[in-house]
Amino acid sequence: MPEWIGVIGAGSWGTALAYLLGQKGVPVWLWGRDPERIQALQREHVNRRYLPEVVLPDTVTPTADLHALTACEAWVLAVPSGAVRSVLNRLPYGASLCIIAAKGLEPDTGKRMSEVVLETGRWTPEQIAVLSGPNLAVELVRGVPTATVAAAYHLPTAETVQELFMTPTLRVYTNDDVVGVELGGALKNVYAIGAGMSDGLGFGDNTKGALLARGLAEMMRLGAALGACPETFMGLTGVGDLFATAASRLSRNYRLGYAVAQGKTPQQALQELGQVAEGYFTAFVAQRLAHQHGIDTPLLNAIAEILNGARSVSDALQSLMTRPPRGEREFRFVRT
Repeated sequence: MPEWIGVIGAGSWGTALAYLLGQKGVPVWLWGRDPERIQALQREHVNRRYLPEVVLPDTVTPTADLHALTACEAWVLAVPSGAVRSVLNRLPYGASLCIIAAKGLEPDTGKRMSEVVLETGRWTPEQIAVLSGPNLAVELVRGVPTATVAAAYHLPTAETVQELFMTPTLRVYTNDDVVGVELGGALKNVYAIGAGMSDGLGFGDNTKGALLARGLAEMMRLGAALGACPETFMGLTGVGDLFATAASRLSRNYRLGYAVAQGKTPQQALQELGQVAEGYFTAFVAQRLAHQHGIDTPLLNAIAEILNGARSVSDALQSLMTRPPRGEREFRFVRT
């Protein structure tokens, strides 16, 4: 197990992961880009903006100096997906293991985070892992029973991450479908926005159940076209994360959709959130990828068009409900 860990990103997710590791006695550097907030975190050991109820253990050392991370054997990337490449380009060489905890696609290129990491040339596929699952930061630090997935191309790498993060309240499973795990974590954010819209309009559980089921079908179709195993989306990083994000009012993506359905513009809703809602950016990237691969994603298209102002919520709903009839079953898994 690595002796020093560098958690890159001092938002709610990065702070929660640093807290989890620190509670296990693992020495952690927690990096954030805002020197003033980091100074307050150093004084108080409390992230008042993102997780005010949590006191970080003494094993966690906040820093605004990226060069402090050179002593770390592993880095955990917990910054927004759109910032991963720029942060990596600023990092000094160091850690031999890169653990990706960001859930999104790069806005400009549409690439998964593991692809972005590999393009730096610093790590081989065997040195990269992805941590993803139905893991709301607040619940994780409260010790609510939780499960997640450590995915890697190289099983021993996944097992290292599994051992690193496993606690009595966090169960970690391994998986070798890196593509599927990353896409599940990214795409579910889009449909969580849709779930927030449904609730914001005052619809019931029937509507949300249908939305999530059809959204999952779209995730599987697009994921398969991009090289993922469809079965992965039936696990923790697909349906598990989709349900947790779409059902929780703690979710930023859900709150974005809810606010838009209540009449706010996406820009107003994002400003009020004060944090990044990955699904906003992922919606446009995923829509572009679906078009490039010829994948039918009517729900994804509707959500993206609402977010870019091309459609109203009511118009998008009417369009979805008046589509031509079709069958439901789209995948038949063959057991060998």
